[in-house]
Amino acid sequence: MTVQVAHLTLTPPVFLAPLAGITDRPFRDLVSRFGVGLVVSEMVASQEMVQAKPGVRERAELGFGDATTSVQLAGREAHWMAEAARQVEANGATLIDINMGCPAKKVTSASGAGASGSALMKDLDHALTLIEAVVGAVDIPVTLKTRLGWDDDMLNAADLAKRAEDAGVQMITIHGRTRCQFYKGSADWAAIAGVKDAVSVPVIANGDIVDSATAKAAIAASGADGVMVGRGAQGKPWVLAQIAAEVFGAPEPEVPEGAALVALVSEHYEAMLSFYGADLGLRVARKHLGWFMDGVGTEAATRRQVLTSRDAGEVLALLQGALTEKTNKNNEEAA
Repeated sequence: MTVQVAHLTLTPPVFLAPLAGITDRPFRDLVSRFGVGLVVSEMVASQEMVQAKPGVRERAELGFGDATTSVQLAGREAHWMAEAARQVEANGATLIDINMGCPAKKVTSASGAGASGSALMKDLDHALTLIEAVVGAVDIPVTLKTRLGWDDDMLNAADLAKRAEDAGVQMITIHGRTRCQFYKGSADWAAIAGVKDAVSVPVIANGDIVDSATAKAAIAASGADGVMVGRGAQGKPWVLAQIAAEVFGAPEPEVPEGAALVALVSEHYEAMLSFYGADLGLRVARKHLGWFMDGVGTEAATRRQVLTSRDAGEVLALLQGALTEKTNKNNEEAA
């Protein structure tokens, strides 16, 4: 099964969601090595990107020219959205995603750089000016990621999706919650079916999809053409490939264990240090290392030691020892 976005064929239809502070270049590369249809950059604020604010362009750093990578743009002004779109296209991006789903208060509030993300669902006329600006500015395909609505009294995702399709958007991803739910409760995959019925472009289901069982349930309830995985990939970069294999018949990935897991985590750690520099990379890496250690059940004392050390070499040595020791112990208990 594939998803066709203009001239791009995305297969398998299991995609990595944009996650602030998580789906940077090193993590996207890590997920991609197992096999994935699409990875999406962290949300990039359009005006700040054009004005070259520190750290913003790094979030869009993605190996331009890779057909399985999308740059996600956010903003509230058509001018800046169009300029940012032109910039990433000129750098070689093959796909642009528009964020109208982020629920964070600093993104949706009317002050500062807010009034964007899911706040745009409160004013679909204005939202369409941004979509039209981006689509009109570039020749590459443009997609949209949003939510069911602002709140339970404003469930307008189907309306937005239809208008976006008419404006030239080539794919719609829906997180099955409203903005006011944030990440509370459960994603309503069945509500995504209304969006699927409203448009002819591919629709991707998102929210609470963490494994093959939830992916199958989301597709059955929504009729979606594919799924997007976010938090479920934390500490398990291979889970998208597992879903692709079990749901869509893609090749089964080899899940790393023992020495292979140690090597993978070590490579990811060193990639983060290289990408960010030793000081910032050490801090950014901690959450990823914590998720990996949680996955093998590392003891609390060892985990704390790894995550509090400020010496990159010591962290790597401690990490390798912790993962090796715990994995060997788990295998002995299983035997």
